[in-house]
Amino acid sequence: MNVTLSCGRNEVGLSVPDDSIVYRLRYPESEASAEGLVLAALRSPLGRPALWEAVRGRADGDVVVVVSDVTRPVPYPTFLRAMLEEIESAGVQHDQILILIATGLHRPATKEEERLILGEDVADAYRVASHDARDEATLVELPGKTWAGARVRLDRRYVEAGYRIITGLVEPHFMAGFSGGRKAVCPGLSCLETIRRFHGEPFLSDPLSRNGVLEGNPLHMEALSVARIAGVDFSLNVVMDSQRRVVHAFSGELEQAHEAACRLARHCACPTVREEADAVLTSCGGYPLDETFYQCVKGFVSCIPAVRCGGAVLSFGGCGEGIGSREYGQLMRDYAGRWREFLEEIKGPASFVRDQWELQMHARALEKVGEENLHFFTPGLEQADLDRLSVNGHAVAAEALASAVQEALDGLFADGARLAVIPDGPYCAPLPPAGA
Repeated sequence: MNVTLSCGRNEVGLSVPDDSIVYRLRYPESEASAEGLVLAALRSPLGRPALWEAVRGRADGDVVVVVSDVTRPVPYPTFLRAMLEEIESAGVQHDQILILIATGLHRPATKEEERLILGEDVADAYRVASHDARDEATLVELPGKTWAGARVRLDRRYVEAGYRIITGLVEPHFMAGFSGGRKAVCPGLSCLETIRRFHGEPFLSDPLSRNGVLEGNPLHMEALSVARIAGVDFSLNVVMDSQRRVVHAFSGELEQAHEAACRLARHCACPTVREEADAVLTSCGGYPLDETFYQCVKGFVSCIPAVRCGGAVLSFGGCGEGIGSREYGQLMRDYAGRWREFLEEIKGPASFVRDQWELQMHARALEKVGEENLHFFTPGLEQADLDRLSVNGHAVAAEALASAVQEALDGLFADGARLAVIPDGPYCAPLPPAGA
């Protein structure tokens, strides 16, 4: 049978055995446009009055609308203008609205990226700012402590707003169970120390820190506690299909809206593993998720429940922006071939490097299949770089990617391997059977 997977902005067509196990997203057909779905949700929210009504009772200060950064494929241009007009219909002036991009530890958005994220009309017409976790002047400490007993410092513009609205995409998340909801605040608008704790070794070592799990997941519990302390007046979560089209929107009270979106995402994007295959083929989500190797890790970690111990993973990503942050690149070079030492060293309280959490999650794949069997193909990196990234790396030209992956697959077929295929990469997260 033929399957199609994404790499960067391109599609890769491959031939796989007819008896391959294929895990696909199963989202329902959209019943309206993204704008229509979002407006319906804003006017009939969960646990809150309609947005236009709720925002009329705001305190003095800006209405801050928090949006995801460029690494998340939220189709804001299809609905954000309508949402802003809904806010303005309550008497909010144009210049009283601030769009705040929740970057976590990612870099601030460029002007070009602001237009890409929000749509040109919105980006050019409204005030837009990016969170900076390292800029002390933009952070303020809040009273109370988190689930883990820590202090909280967040973006001042959000904390001091007259009305606070968060938005996001809900899909499986390989650490926090599901994205969206509380993650707009933590790590999205949090200080460096909070993000370090959120992504720290103790949290990520917990077996419940994985796709599809909220109950008992320490990342979820910590992020939710931060969002509760900060306060969220209104939230909007969208759910999208494999074509990046909004199929449902949930709005209203923080936890109710997020839980409803998670229920749908779990049903549609978290199929149960039928059997552990000898090998699994997966994309890393296509653009924009696979723009860096750092983000591509999500693809080959999310597929791990579908492959047997000692099996093979074949994954690929565009890596148009390279490896990732400078710190992450250096970390990967420093621990090339020494990932087990890395896991021991990060247990020390004084040991922390930005983006170390990605290598810690990466190690889950290495523990199950080994570096030699963790194949990664990309047109975006040189072989010398791939050789230091704790994968069996294959640097190939974009036009040769399909043939290179096909050749590797054909070698597996010759050995009679049972193959699993995940065309949508980390957007589709197979989960072990209950109790496994």
